[in-house]
Amino acid sequence: MKIVHALSWYFPHHLGGTEVYVAELSQRLRKAGYDVLVAAPLAGAEAEQRYDHEGIPVYRYPTPRNPTRNECQARTGVRGAERFHRWLQRERPDWVHFHSFSTGLNVPEIKAARAAGARVLATNHLASLGFICQRGTLMRWGEYLCDGICEPIKCAECELQHRGLPKNLARITARVGNMLRIRGVPGKIGSALGMPELIRYNRDLQHKIFDLIEWFVVLNRWAADALVANGAPRDKVLLNYLGVSNLNCDAKLRIPRAAGAPVKVGYFGRIVELKGVVELAQAFALLPSDLNIELEFRGPLDGKEAQLLVAKLQEIVRHDERVIFSPSVPPAQAPQVLARFDVLCIPSIWFENGPTVMFEAHAVGTPVLGSRIGAMAEIISDRLNGRLVAPGNVTELAAALEEIVRHPTSTIDQWRTRLPVPRTMDDIALDYLRLYQS
Repeated sequence: MKIVHALSWYFPHHLGGTEVYVAELSQRLRKAGYDVLVAAPLAGAEAEQRYDHEGIPVYRYPTPRNPTRNECQARTGVRGAERFHRWLQRERPDWVHFHSFSTGLNVPEIKAARAAGARVLATNHLASLGFICQRGTLMRWGEYLCDGICEPIKCAECELQHRGLPKNLARITARVGNMLRIRGVPGKIGSALGMPELIRYNRDLQHKIFDLIEWFVVLNRWAADALVANGAPRDKVLLNYLGVSNLNCDAKLRIPRAAGAPVKVGYFGRIVELKGVVELAQAFALLPSDLNIELEFRGPLDGKEAQLLVAKLQEIVRHDERVIFSPSVPPAQAPQVLARFDVLCIPSIWFENGPTVMFEAHAVGTPVLGSRIGAMAEIISDRLNGRLVAPGNVTELAAALEEIVRHPTSTIDQWRTRLPVPRTMDDIALDYLRLYQS
């Protein structure tokens, strides 16, 4: 059986949770005897590229660096994507497994996979849940968790506010645009007034996807319920929680907390604002200056965007020596780093389908202080095996940090004894094998 994993980015040009997930899954499928390939567009490339990543063949097809509006919205075929269509005809896979949708990887590519004789499966890794959330975060006004129902006016005004309009003006613009039913008018005004029609179009795209695929896999229960509430057939929506990809994840890595030592709070991941790093720094700035705490931000520090954000975080915490910024580590070393934290903080301000790092922390005996959103709200039992706070609530996050530091015995030490046993990528691969074989 031949399986193609299709996603929007891949190694070595991009490193993220979806890429790691696909790489780990591909390795396990290959060990099970399957013929596995990975395909992804490569914006700005001049020609097709073929290479191996960890023994798995990878095919990259060129797409425009600056696509048109119609190409971005899949209203027309994307230049270069026809090469992927021809590649599918040559490879004739049994399954094409989509892990994201983007410019050059959309409904036309699903149709091309079907035309090549493949069955199609999709796994959702992003907060957009396919084409439900135009804002891409599932956060209403960027402030609190949305109800997840895609509606033209509601979603248009939220996206317009995301693009810079004040709330009241966003509301008016969305309603005027909904009455005028504008589509395809160039310029910023045309885009703004055409937003309700774009939301309708996205909703139609979502329905087309479900017509064309066998199953749509999501990574938490909330996402599954949201898809069904938006009209997805319940029998096509499957739940498959994330799991631990590292084989070295073991609670024996845990280093006992020394009496009198600072409580070590860690952040582990990309240094980007949607992960709540600004709110974490602001919460730390509210803590008493004599609190016995050490906060470490651990993530990639080499990009310009990350460096600018780190400088902003340092200003917020007033260059406090209790706050440390450390570079990222290879995935194989992540368990050792996570085991050194007394508690891992995941203060995300967008809908988290996982995140994987939560499961990895639990595997090494490190409890999590996270946002009450996505899979964290389903895996963590507040005050029983971890702590949950409202996303973006700096005051509540600061209070939780202070409680943990002042009372570690009744918080983190107790939570460690009740941590859930995480799933593994082996479990996840077995679930997919059952689907491929069915």
